Amino acid sequence: MAESRVAIYGAIAANVAIAITKFSVAGITGSSAMLSEGIHSGVDTFNGVLLLVGLRLSRRPATEEHPFGHGKELYFWSLIVAVLIFGLGGGISFYEGVQHVRNPVPLKDAGWNYVVLALAFVFEGTSFLVALRQFIREAGKTPFWEALHRSKDPTTYTVLAEDAAALVGLLIAAAGIGLSHRLDMPELDGVASMLIGVLLSGVAVLLIAESRGLLIGEGIRPETARAIRKLALSHRGVSGVGRILSMYIGPDEVLVTMDIDFAAGVSAAEAAATTTALQSQVRTAYPTIKRLFIEAAAMPLPSTTEPGSATQ
Repeated sequence: MAESRVAIYGAIAANVAIAITKFSVAGITGSSAMLSEGIHSGVDTFNGVLLLVGLRLSRRPATEEHPFGHGKELYFWSLIVAVLIFGLGGGISFYEGVQHVRNPVPLKDAGWNYVVLALAFVFEGTSFLVALRQFIREAGKTPFWEALHRSKDPTTYTVLAEDAAALVGLLIAAAGIGLSHRLDMPELDGVASMLIGVLLSGVAVLLIAESRGLLIGEGIRPETARAIRKLALSHRGVSGVGRILSMYIGPDEVLVTMDIDFAAGVSAAEAAATTTALQSQVRTAYPTIKRLFIEAAAMPLPSTTEPGSATQ
């Protein structure tokens, strides 16, 4: 989580400086694409603050009202971030582009736009590399796209997605401003703004889908469940394993419940020892499974003394 905060702080610092510069130059040159980029950076700055709020709230201890803790706070705030990207970032950028196409205004002092875009690309690229390096470190040997799909930490993939969208948006803005200036067609600047709006909306939809899955109770991967079932069946006396139910209750915390059937003749003491050993194995293999509940579906026989073995 500490590394997640570093990536967010880096993104906030970069976006504050870039947003101020973009808005200033947009006012000087009258560029619609640059104004959209300023809105984009401003929204990203606010989003970073919301992610920090989510991180802080998610670390609160469990209470009677929330016995499993507050880990899902982070998923809620990441959903709010995605909605803001869609509404403020994508919606306003697209609207501004439409207005500029309908009422085109020639660019003034266009050279300032290129200077700001170049500087913004450097800052955004630095922020993106920080987030990417952290993500690759967490993914380990897992392929990038697979790790991205599996990630349950919205602070990592949200910053990564925002920075990637920002870099692509800068390229679109540069192309729109350049063509508008060279061809003397200010409408193209507005088209670039519309494309930036579509880009941000697309990224937001993907983030919303991911946040939705985590909020409504996304569980462990099927292959993980199969591996846990195999571990259980490898124990002597276990005759069957019921359905394994699971849910992420935080980026690094999973709740798992499972039923185990014991063969006839297994004593309560043997069943208890098997359950304890299985819990240890699962938690060692999957450290994120911090809450594991195993219940014997078929009650084993109580421990008894063999006939004729009692002492007088």
